[in-house]
This record gives sequence, structure tokens and C-alpha cells, in this order.
Amino acid sequence: MPERNVAVVTGGGSGIGRATVLALAGAGMAVAAADLNEAAAQETIAMAGGAGAAFAVDVADVASVQEMARAVTERLGTPDVLVNCAGWDETRPFLETDSAFWERVLAINLFGVVAVTHAFLAAMTERGRGRVVNVASDAGRVGSSGESVYAGAKGGVIAFTKSIAREVARHGLTANVVCPGPTDTPLFRAQPESLQEALVRAVPMRRLGTPDDVATAIAFFASDAAGYITGQVLSVSGGLTMAG
Repeated sequence: MPERNVAVVTGGGSGIGRATVLALAGAGMAVAAADLNEAAAQETIAMAGGAGAAFAVDVADVASVQEMARAVTERLGTPDVLVNCAGWDETRPFLETDSAFWERVLAINLFGVVAVTHAFLAAMTERGRGRVVNVASDAGRVGSSGESVYAGAKGGVIAFTKSIAREVARHGLTANVVCPGPTDTPLFRAQPESLQEALVRAVPMRRLGTPDDVATAIAFFASDAAGYITGQVLSVSGGLTMAG
């Protein structure tokens, strides 16, 4: 597979997305940092030494996704690496949620991944090479109290990615999933402090993951070293969950 030059990372303005932009830029790629908060994405690109460009996108809005894809392709070219990292949730018991909450969680965490992948995949497939890395969650693998709809969305991301992997393998593309466990991001810190402390105690390594921990796994799936790996799910959780 020829050397890759362009990567797209949604959610690139903070947390795991920002760490991923920096990791891929460090590997020599021009990175499109796409985020609802364009100023934060611009800050990420500045941290990366200007290795790419920032783009505004609302992944829950198909028109916004399509416009972002057009802008990225026009400015940087067809991506060789696509990382769907944008996400959102609030911890709530299922019976305390409503349809507006369900729709927002699904729109950002599942349909956003579908929309962004659809916007770029045809060109990547036509060129005959590429990497798709979708960020799900261990909640989607094993469930998570207080995150029922989010877990459902992330479980959908896992199944979607495996199916895409089957469809595009013959075209030279891979598609894999990274599932973070509790990770020190702004979204995690928005949870009640008592829940944060309980999750840290539950991790066998007795610490939160860092965005860099997860970005390392994403960068592996995006690399030439992972060229014969597709349709796989990798947990980055400090041992909180373990595959059987």
C-alpha cells in the first residue's frame, strides 16, 4: 500500500480526537481536524504544527457532513485514513431519558459515523486503498449502566464497521474499531465525581486511560503494519473488559 498522506479525524477539537490528529500528524500525514467547534479544531492543527487544516462539521447533520467532505477533498485531497471519533453522551438511567435524548445520542454516535463514512468511502474505494477506524466504546461491547442508548449506538458502530470491512476488503480498504474504556476526556469529566471515582476503582490498572493511549491504537490500525487486519475490535481499557 502506498504511503498515505491525508487523514480525516472527526471530533478533532479535543480529547481522543485531538490526540489522534497529533499522532497522525506526527506520522507525517496532513490531517483534517473536523469538529463542531471549529476554533478548537484550529487549535489542534496549530498544536500539530500546521500539518493539515481545520473544518467545521456537525456530524448529526448530513448536509454539514457532505459540505465538510467536499471542503476536505478540495483542500487536501481524498483521504487515505478516516477516523470517526466524534461522540457525545450524558449518563442517565434509561427511564429518565426521552425521545429527544435518544435521537441526539443516535444522531451523533451512530448516524454520524454512517454519514461521514458514506461521504468519503466511494472515493477511497475507487482509489483502491485506505483505512477506516471507528471509535466506539466498551459500553457497546459489554453494556454500561446509565448509558443504555449510548451503548446501543456504539454497538451499532461495531456492527456497521464489521459489515463495511466485508464490503470494502476486495478494494484494498480496511475497517476496524477501537473501544476506549474510561478515558480522561472532557466528556468523562462532565460526569458526577462519584461516578468518575468508581470507574477508576473498577479499572485493574487503577487509572483512567489517556487520549494518547487510545490514539496509539487508532494510529496502529491506520498504519501499514495493520494492512492485513480488518473487521476487528480492540479494547483500550486497562483491563476493565477482557475478550473471551
